[in-house]
Amino acid sequence: MKLQLTRPIAFIDLETTGITVSTDRIVEIAIVKISPDGSKVVKRKLVNPLMPIPAGATAVHGISDEMVKDAPSFKQIANEIKQFLENCDLGGYNSNRFDVPMLIEEFLRAGIEFSIDGIKLVDVQKVFHMMEQRTLSAAYKFYCSKVLEGAHGAEADATATWEVLEAQLERYPQLGDTVESIVKITGEEDIVDFARRLIKVNGIEIFNFGKHKGKSVTQVLKEEPQYYDWMMKGDFAMNTKQKLTEILNRTLVTKA
Repeated sequence: MKLQLTRPIAFIDLETTGITVSTDRIVEIAIVKISPDGSKVVKRKLVNPLMPIPAGATAVHGISDEMVKDAPSFKQIANEIKQFLENCDLGGYNSNRFDVPMLIEEFLRAGIEFSIDGIKLVDVQKVFHMMEQRTLSAAYKFYCSKVLEGAHGAEADATATWEVLEAQLERYPQLGDTVESIVKITGEEDIVDFARRLIKVNGIEIFNFGKHKGKSVTQVLKEEPQYYDWMMKGDFAMNTKQKLTEILNRTLVTKA
């Protein structure tokens, strides 16, 4: 085994009713736990989401309402899953943005605290994106189907960059067609919660949505305490509400 471990790592993959962490639910969970000696233990369970599985989701993962009607709910297996993951680092593919946040949300809904403090999160997708060639020449060949002549010449590189962006906008309509729409999708902030409703800018926690976007969370909670109540009653991820409460509690301690 190439990977050298000092404690187990658990690779998690979830199938769900959808991709919204705050409202969707797990319908299947698979965990492959690798121990330092290279041994492997697999745990896989179908989960009754206690809600209808949309046809679009079934088309993706093949799991129907009929298949999970007699399966346990996540709450019924939560302790078993937590114990299986104890003392493990966590791995997955796009897991930092989806599988881990969704799993934590399900634990919170089940009334079980699952802390990732001290846990290392290995997202294999991020490794892939970092390690595969991402040079301008490679992008130019991929998107424009042309060889970049005069690579590393300033004018050639700048022109090629523009052509690549134009080709990307053609290929990915979801990027929109403005600088603002592109930055909105590609920007990477220092997050506070997994849903990225709260982020850090220069070490200060700020709101990343709504009428208070860009404002200090602490300042808003001081000046408009009812905004906290609105968010706690709203359709936000439990992880978001948990982090917001932690900030509020710190604010109250500071005021005292």
